[in-house]
Amino acid sequence: MIEDLFFLEKQTYKKSLVHSLDARVKIIIAFAAIIAIVAVPYSTVIYTVGAVFFIFFAVMWAACGLSPAVYLKRLAVILPFGIFLIVFQIFFKNRYYESFTTIATLPFGIEVYAESVQFASILLVKFLVSVSFIILLSSTTRTQDLLEGAGRLGLPAEFTLTLGMMIRYLYVFGYMIRKMTQSLETRCFDPFDRVLPYRYRLEKVAYAVGTLFIRSYEQGERTYMAMLCRGYGRESHLYISRKPLQRRDWIFLSTGMVLVILTPVLAWTHFITLV
Repeated sequence: MIEDLFFLEKQTYKKSLVHSLDARVKIIIAFAAIIAIVAVPYSTVIYTVGAVFFIFFAVMWAACGLSPAVYLKRLAVILPFGIFLIVFQIFFKNRYYESFTTIATLPFGIEVYAESVQFASILLVKFLVSVSFIILLSSTTRTQDLLEGAGRLGLPAEFTLTLGMMIRYLYVFGYMIRKMTQSLETRCFDPFDRVLPYRYRLEKVAYAVGTLFIRSYEQGERTYMAMLCRGYGRESHLYISRKPLQRRDWIFLSTGMVLVILTPVLAWTHFITLV
């Protein structure tokens, strides 16, 4: 997990058209796409909107020069958290349909409804599009740039200061965990080695976790004392300089927002006329 954290941040330092865009542009586009796909009513029109949004995402992903395997790997990590709730919907009647058609009967009287399957597929489209844009944002924008971009968009100073400290020392603790893991490996210790007694393995892992907590506490104390020595107080905040958007940022932002706004509006209008 720690290595994945470093790998994720390493991907954001690549050079591409999407990487070079201002963080504010990517934040606005990502959240606009998520809000738009979620705001589309529960109907079959979501398939058209989702397809257009996913093509938009795929074009940007190809432009950023990252491998599709990176996207699939990150999606596989997030997918189980949402797929369980989505699959669970096929067994229940929901308020978006008036009549239900049983397509399968399982043991214990459990029934699968055609309308519920359709509803689950709609949720799946919304979930995949939303997660895809979050993956794109986090894979092409450095964490510090994300923080500064959010601050320039109006994130309160208290949040930027807290998140800035968390982001900075998250990687410090990551290096601590890496050093402890390497130390255990040089001593030929493997917590999953069944040759070693279970109690011995559990004891060593507990010592390592306890040591990490102690080091974290000591690092926090040193950091706080250093901040006090540099004038930290109740009115302190993270300094974020002004940064105007460049011409290419405005072009990409306007094009993306037009696509994100017009796609669901036109699709829903066409759907209403057909009905």
